[in-house]
Amino acid sequence: MFFGSIPALVTPFCEGEVDVLAFCDFVEWQITCGSHALVPCGTTGEAVTLEPEEHKQVVEACVRQARGRIPVIAGAGSNATHRAVDLASMAKNAGVDAVLVAAPWYNKPSQQGIFEHFAAICQVGVPVIAYNVPGRTVVDIEVSTLGRIAKLANMVGIKDATGDLDRVAAQRDACGADFVQLSGDDPSALEFHEHGGLGCISVTANVLPAECAAFQIALRENDLDRARELDQKLAAVHGAMFADASPAPAKYALSKLGKMRNELRLPMVRANAEAMETVDKALAGFPDFKVL
Repeated sequence: MFFGSIPALVTPFCEGEVDVLAFCDFVEWQITCGSHALVPCGTTGEAVTLEPEEHKQVVEACVRQARGRIPVIAGAGSNATHRAVDLASMAKNAGVDAVLVAAPWYNKPSQQGIFEHFAAICQVGVPVIAYNVPGRTVVDIEVSTLGRIAKLANMVGIKDATGDLDRVAAQRDACGADFVQLSGDDPSALEFHEHGGLGCISVTANVLPAECAAFQIALRENDLDRARELDQKLAAVHGAMFADASPAPAKYALSKLGKMRNELRLPMVRANAEAMETVDKALAGFPDFKVL
């Protein structure tokens, strides 16, 4: 089962190329800091700008570095179903524990089209976690559709970034108690858990993996006072990670830590000066955030 603090890993670049060595070191740091699973090649990893061979390279590097210590959930989304199937097949061959698949974006499929998209990917034979993020895809995986999708073989859960906390209970009714629900929204992760969620696929965990892991452990142990204390402390960082287009603020913060270069791939660009100042102020409250 998937649970806890799951960073949606950023992808390091060096002079335009994927920096595999920096990525492997970054994965190791995440594991050492207590992350409960890893998501390479998601939205935060700038996956839509990666060439197919680069996508494969990143997924394989993550699996190789993780060495089975924690699960790897590889991004395998596309708005062309056959490409998503290809990415899921590649990820399965690489040895991932699951794939994360967003609803198809831009072409705005019907609910039946969304269902058939996931049905095709489930035939690959690897566990599938749906990703519902209407703010990026323009389409919503409706609760009734998710209930149908949940009955497909190999469908195991959802990353829900709708921000609608009422959906957690509704989705549990539609999909069953064993269907894994993960938050895709750091600021509401506490409330998501209280409604029945099991963890968060997080942007903030890229930068503060130990703190995000401690927050999720507190929730899992039902230590709500500790969880609320950590949630309040992390709140400013959650906001800072979106002070400019993500993952620019996270990459800026990680460059200050010496984890990778502050380099993105167009059309993404470096965080602007105001966003960098926001990140600096938010992280000032974490004395263990040591800048090299």
